[in-house]
Amino acid sequence: MKLIHCADLHLDSKMTSNLDRTKAKERRSELLNTFVRMVDYARDNDIKAILIAGDMFDTSSISALTRNTVRDKIIGNPEIDFYYLKGNHDRDSFLSSLEEIPDNLKLFADEWKSYRIDNDSSVMLTAIELSPSSSVTCYNSLLLDPDDINIVMLHGQETETKSKDKAEIIALRELKNRNIDYLALGHVHEYKEEKLDGRGVYCYPGCLEGRGFDETGDHGFVLLDIDEESHRIERTFVPFATRRLYETEVDISECETTGDIIDRITTKLAEDETGSENLLKIVLKGEVDIEIEKDIDHIYKNFEDRFYFVKIDDETRYKVDYSDYALDASLKGEYVRMIEACTDITDQDKAEVIRIGLMAITGQMGEI
Repeated sequence: MKLIHCADLHLDSKMTSNLDRTKAKERRSELLNTFVRMVDYARDNDIKAILIAGDMFDTSSISALTRNTVRDKIIGNPEIDFYYLKGNHDRDSFLSSLEEIPDNLKLFADEWKSYRIDNDSSVMLTAIELSPSSSVTCYNSLLLDPDDINIVMLHGQETETKSKDKAEIIALRELKNRNIDYLALGHVHEYKEEKLDGRGVYCYPGCLEGRGFDETGDHGFVLLDIDEESHRIERTFVPFATRRLYETEVDISECETTGDIIDRITTKLAEDETGSENLLKIVLKGEVDIEIEKDIDHIYKNFEDRFYFVKIDDETRYKVDYSDYALDASLKGEYVRMIEACTDITDQDKAEVIRIGLMAITGQMGEI
């Protein structure tokens, strides 16, 4: 038996943190299409069920397109069971929009509920929708048959101990030695799998598509291939996102001009093999001379058409070689020596003040 474990689809996410209106709309469509492709993958690969471990939607105001597309993919694939556990972003608006709940859409509530996946199988799925109160009290009522292959599904943040919190908290310690073979989790947006106890593992599949630069790298779902005779679950992470988000750091310490910086970035991107269809954040690092010629807008223009989306963060620090100005009789030299003598500001602040002052002296203030 094969299953898909996914989570945190966040359909209808606004996507406006980095993107303009046009690209945000396009990315929302891509998130929805990735869900469609996943269901098609399940149909084409004889997947028995799709486990959605929370946050299928991002907002209570679901668009008609998203609502209808999700409904139609569920109804149109009656051979696939969809086990939908609501997460902290999910509301009842999708379910309330349905005239009736399709037979292949299985739901959960604030008490443990179990489904036997396929009538004659030994695979049992058990889940509960957590709240601040139930995340503390639910563990003692979890009873699982040791002869079953037990999958438990939860949405929340893992911790080793019980904790009263406004968010849903999953106390892993309370789930050890409870006959769990696979703990299917949602809420954390990157893939993670670790041992739960001597019998089982716990896994976050991560979000299906990365949305911001805190969600870089591969995203997708986990494919579970269950051998009921041997009681084994083979687990495979399947990268499935339409686009990847990359963050690359480039040290420009030795650069003197904008051209030098562009060359350094180009070399680094060639090494990273960042695809043009992806989203990229370039972070400039290192210590640069206060008189460096560095035009961030020009650098951005050089790369904006090479990728789906580019942003540049300048995290460089300025350095001053005071010996270069020690004998300088010009206004620049006098100004640098005056700031160097100040005792009430940090070295980095001195460098910034000197940089701005020198640009004012040389008539470059418009380039700041």
